[in-house]
Amino acid sequence: MTASSTPRPAAARSRLAAAGAIAVAGALLLTGCGDQRGKSGSGGGEATGKASSSAPLFAKLPKSVQDAGVIKVGSDIAYPPVEFKKDGKTVGIDPDIAAALGKQLGVTFEFNNGTFDTLLTGLRSKRYDMAMSAMTDTKDRQEGVDSKTQKKVGEGVDFVDYFTAGVSIYTKKGDTKDIKSWDDLCGKKIAVQRGTVSDDMAKSESDKCEKADKGKIGIEAFDTDLEAQTRLKAGGVDAVSSDFPVAAYAVKTSGGGNDFEIVGDQVEAAPYGIAVAKGNTQLRDALKEAMDAIIKNGDYAKVMKTWGVEAGTIKEPKINGGS
Repeated sequence: MTASSTPRPAAARSRLAAAGAIAVAGALLLTGCGDQRGKSGSGGGEATGKASSSAPLFAKLPKSVQDAGVIKVGSDIAYPPVEFKKDGKTVGIDPDIAAALGKQLGVTFEFNNGTFDTLLTGLRSKRYDMAMSAMTDTKDRQEGVDSKTQKKVGEGVDFVDYFTAGVSIYTKKGDTKDIKSWDDLCGKKIAVQRGTVSDDMAKSESDKCEKADKGKIGIEAFDTDLEAQTRLKAGGVDAVSSDFPVAAYAVKTSGGGNDFEIVGDQVEAAPYGIAVAKGNTQLRDALKEAMDAIIKNGDYAKVMKTWGVEAGTIKEPKINGGS
């Protein structure tokens, strides 16, 4: 997923995920996440504790965050397994990583639900301290540029990168409509989540289809990926595109694994980043230090293993590492 009004067009990135890495990622995710969902003890969602000044990196935080004891997180909490609701609690990859960061920083990460394409607006208006929602780190977002018009629409954000994922296509199981890649979507219909890289990529690919006289791609954009899945189940579209961990999770869990299947390879692998307002460099740097700490102490690896997404791990956090 990628949140904000400025997703980077897929054509602007040239990196493709290697087929071998994709196969490993699929195997790890599909064998790893099923039995662990909701068992992660960190939860990460609702604010429950007070600030702990004895935490290793508490002093690195801005004074306002120290006093509040809470970092407010903007997130679209409907994107399993990255973040979603289970038994009334916010669970998933992002909440678990946030909880591990909280141990280093001595504050609680409070997840606040919002539609995906409005998260950076909430960040700019200071409704949130940060946005964490499987958001792809791109140059356009860093610079506040609308990817379609290439016009400046905001001041941009800084990212602390923490994961790597690409984009996948999935169809009804046993009814692929001969779709094996984006090239096969010309003249067909696809559902995506609004404001995401999948949304942007679908538009770009549709333009290519039209130029080749193969018929444009019918694109239906929804507020959540779950709505896109429902549309596919109902037969309203031929396929759905979303980030690989989400696609694989849907294939594994929906209808007991009988609803969907992934077609073709994962493409456009890029980093997920925690978004922080440009002027909030102290919080940004504290988050980076905390990410580095949980990578070194093993807490990060535990989260990756819990959700079966080891193939998306990073070795060190970067600021604005996206292209």
